[in-house]
Amino acid sequence: MTGKQFFLSSLLLLLLQTACDDRAWNNPYPVSEDKLQISYSSFSERPKHLDPIRSYSATEYRFIGQIYEPPLQYHYFKRPYQLEPLTAVRMPDARYLDRQGQLLAKDAPVSDIAFSDYIIEIKPGIRYQPHPAFAVDSKGIPRYLNLKESDLENIKTLDDFAHVGTRELQASDYVYQIKRMAHPKLNSPVYSLMTDYIVGLKEYAGVLKAARKVAEKDKSVNSDFLDLNQYKLQGVQVIDRYRYRIRIKGKYPQILYWLAMPFFSPVPPEVDKFYSQAGMKQRNLSLDWYPVGTGAYMLTENNPNRRMMLQRNPNFRVDLYPAEGMPADRKAGLLKDAGKPMPFIDKVIYVLEKENIPYWNKFLQGYYDVSGITSDSFDQTIQFGLAGEAQLTDEMKQKGIGLLTSVETSTFYMGFNMLDPVVGGQSQRARKLRQAISIAVDFEDMISIFRNGRGIAAQSPIPPGIFGYREEKSGINPVVYKWQQGKAKRRNIAEAKKLLAQAGYPNGRDKKTGKPLLLYFDTTGAGPDSKSQWDWYKKQFAKIDVQLVIRNTDYNRFRDKMMKGNAQIYSWGWNADYPDPENFLFLLYGPNAKVKFHGENASNYNNPEYNRLFEQMNNMENSPERQLIIDKMLTILRYDAPWLFGFHPKSFVLFHDWYGNANTNQMAHNNLKYKKINTALRVKQRAAWNTPVLWPLWGILLFFIVLLIPAVVAYIRKEHRPVNQSG
Repeated sequence: MTGKQFFLSSLLLLLLQTACDDRAWNNPYPVSEDKLQISYSSFSERPKHLDPIRSYSATEYRFIGQIYEPPLQYHYFKRPYQLEPLTAVRMPDARYLDRQGQLLAKDAPVSDIAFSDYIIEIKPGIRYQPHPAFAVDSKGIPRYLNLKESDLENIKTLDDFAHVGTRELQASDYVYQIKRMAHPKLNSPVYSLMTDYIVGLKEYAGVLKAARKVAEKDKSVNSDFLDLNQYKLQGVQVIDRYRYRIRIKGKYPQILYWLAMPFFSPVPPEVDKFYSQAGMKQRNLSLDWYPVGTGAYMLTENNPNRRMMLQRNPNFRVDLYPAEGMPADRKAGLLKDAGKPMPFIDKVIYVLEKENIPYWNKFLQGYYDVSGITSDSFDQTIQFGLAGEAQLTDEMKQKGIGLLTSVETSTFYMGFNMLDPVVGGQSQRARKLRQAISIAVDFEDMISIFRNGRGIAAQSPIPPGIFGYREEKSGINPVVYKWQQGKAKRRNIAEAKKLLAQAGYPNGRDKKTGKPLLLYFDTTGAGPDSKSQWDWYKKQFAKIDVQLVIRNTDYNRFRDKMMKGNAQIYSWGWNADYPDPENFLFLLYGPNAKVKFHGENASNYNNPEYNRLFEQMNNMENSPERQLIIDKMLTILRYDAPWLFGFHPKSFVLFHDWYGNANTNQMAHNNLKYKKINTALRVKQRAAWNTPVLWPLWGILLFFIVLLIPAVVAYIRKEHRPVNQSG
């Protein structure tokens, strides 16, 4: 067979196979996965830490949140965000003690409470994922402890260990993890904060530091491993197999929110010891690379240059899909799986995608189940209705793509330095100046121009979904807005100019000197996007005839200016660590001022009445009484205007119609177990969206056939030509 004939045969065979196969040619996944409960996602940045005591970023929590189980979690549906037991039997209840350790009444004054005890009881029967650290021989002796470097010669991943095991979760595992906060080698990001609350944690760090120095001098021991069970922590104690106690300084009910974060997840001592052996770290065998938990999933592949993979934990207990939610959840069909055991998905494959365009195209082809929306794809995806609500374009609707929107538990604001002689202080002059600027700077316009409508104008520091947030008329900032025809409407520029004149700056000029009012905005940024935003800010101030001067600098210089109080106007943001109003209102608490106390109060705002109310509200459980106090605090803030309250970002998430139980929860980290996949629909849609265009191939085939016709005719003539015979 000639080369040309071989090509034609192969091409014809390919076309015939395609005609009989509905599967897309460009499908990057093997056919064996088509009918499996597998979710496909992506990541663009490798996680730095998967050790729950060190991890503190969203890119890492998307993995470890599925693996580790702190005692509490957030309800998947309920809003405002509500805690519920995860591995705990029930929600822990505080017991208040005085300085002598005597029990106090529940309603004891905060000043009398020296300590708060929280006893956490965990459910029996919870087991860890399979792991070599738990493997034991017939005598119950661990198989993989006290390993030598030579024992690891052929070990590259966890799969290279021949044996795995498991054991039951114990209260002591939670205590061990809390002790790890103080480990001198781990540098936990919450250690400093927790020393303010957990009794004895700071002193415990000193004990561990001294113990490590002793171990480093003893060449016969592994100084990388400290058996924390040998050192007692005063404020955290094991009561029995299923109960442990945390003792908190004073009253701090927000500790319950921390008990829903990975920092308070269990870590078994034998896993810590297993990974601390010589030669492990060099092979990327560590908690930072291969986490070990009791959650619905376990990390079975960690290749940050290609892909990462979570698989169902075969030892996961019975965990049922929630039966309660918000009214809209039932209407949307999100409670149909109520009472069914989770997780529904068996495997999640995360593929490295560094560029937005290939990632977006693969989502549209059906090869990723969910997607965010980049600025490049926004117009293709979203259109706004007459009322300003975000809607999917017809193109997206025709593909059955759904849209989830939710306001993030974040706030971005423009702040005034209250120590500044022009914009700061509690004088009526400065206050009216700040109020005038608050009206002039139109954050609805900013959201529309720079964020494609992805955000809502803030009325206070507290975003939706957090206790203390008020809806509609009762929640507006009356200094900046009026309630008209059922909507908040920003006050007009005439009112802003009137306030400016009352402040002593008619038409933007100092009435004493006649000089134009110049204000300074300290910021960081580079590139055309920053330049356009600065120009926008200038135009906002110019609406009331105030000149704004941009002072751009690098971030280190900016931080230095903020620490010294040399900035006049600045912008910043805050993401909630936990969904409590205290986590936002403390940003304006006087004793938390940045200049004097190096706290997070970057405006150095200090109103005695606000401070008093904050201290009263801070340690209260959520109640109508707490709401009333918050209302008073917000009234003070709105009147004093130390911030232009800015906006709360809005997240937009797209999902295919085969991706079930899609819901957004800005606080929960373990959302994956609720999701499910309609595999048959996914296969069908992929085939429909990726039908190969075959006419060019048929055209090529026809071209070669036409090309071959003269050769075939010549061959036939030659074969039938008479043969001359001679005698």
